[in-house]
Amino acid sequence: MEVLSIGLIILAIIIIEIVRCIRFVPQAEARIVERLGAYLTTWEVGPHIKMPIIDRVSKRVVLKEQVADFPPQPVITKDNVTMQIDTVVFYQITDPKLYAYGVDNPLIAIENLAATSLRNLIGDLELDETLTSREEINTKLRATLDEVTDPWGIKVNRVELKNIIPPRAIQEAMEKQMKAEREKRESILIAEGKKESTIRVAEGNKEKAILDAQAEKEAAILRAEAAKQAAILAAEATKEATIREAEGKAEAIAKIQQATADGIEMIKNAAPDDQVIKLKSLEAFQKAADGKATKIIIPSEIQGLAGLAKSVVEVTKDTKPVSKVASNPEVAE
Repeated sequence: MEVLSIGLIILAIIIIEIVRCIRFVPQAEARIVERLGAYLTTWEVGPHIKMPIIDRVSKRVVLKEQVADFPPQPVITKDNVTMQIDTVVFYQITDPKLYAYGVDNPLIAIENLAATSLRNLIGDLELDETLTSREEINTKLRATLDEVTDPWGIKVNRVELKNIIPPRAIQEAMEKQMKAEREKRESILIAEGKKESTIRVAEGNKEKAILDAQAEKEAAILRAEAAKQAAILAAEATKEATIREAEGKAEAIAKIQQATADGIEMIKNAAPDDQVIKLKSLEAFQKAADGKATKIIIPSEIQGLAGLAKSVVEVTKDTKPVSKVASNPEVAE
């Protein structure tokens, strides 16, 4: 019974040891395995079995990209200005074996290397160059660290200057300089604004004067064209009225002539005798001697009429005296 208990205990110990020898390596990690104190192998992702007692996992290595934020380091510029600069290093382990056996405490080694490299770089730059050349400093520092850490199985992906802290006196001087620059830019902007405003006002006045002159010119042209058009219309109206008047007179004369011709034609068609003709002649002579004429022509056909003297006296009553009578034709003046 006692032997059985010991056997069960030994079996349990063996089972526990076997279970302990089965290991699982998670993603983005690696394990350094040593046998009897010497490097044996590197376990990648997945299950692994080690030999009990003689094998052991000496180091757990994280393969993900890691960030090391180092405290501010004092550096001196070329123009003897002491400032504090802290850096941030982004690195990744590429070879777990070199990382495990290349250097003792790799982070402290990287920190000291970054501090010394940074002092060398800043020592070649003046204060203003240091403040304006961050990208250049980052690139040079990353190249230096990557070259040195390569035998350690570490890849430096990026280096950033987190803060650059100059002395308080320098900060106050920089603040005064910045304030003066801002005031200068403000004054320049105000002056440029006033200048631009004056130019715009002058251009506006010039444009207004040009537009007013053009408007006046166009108005004068329109007035002249209107006057010209009015004169043309008046002349055309006068011409049209004169033509209409002349046409009216011509038409009246034509109608009078036509009426006269019609009267003669009617008389001709009536075939009057000599007595009627003589009587009509006497009536015409009476109208002609209405007292307004100074010369009277007496047709020879009415000389033989009875009572010519009496008719002449009646016709010439209240008129100028007749001095002489002529016949065929007879003229009285």
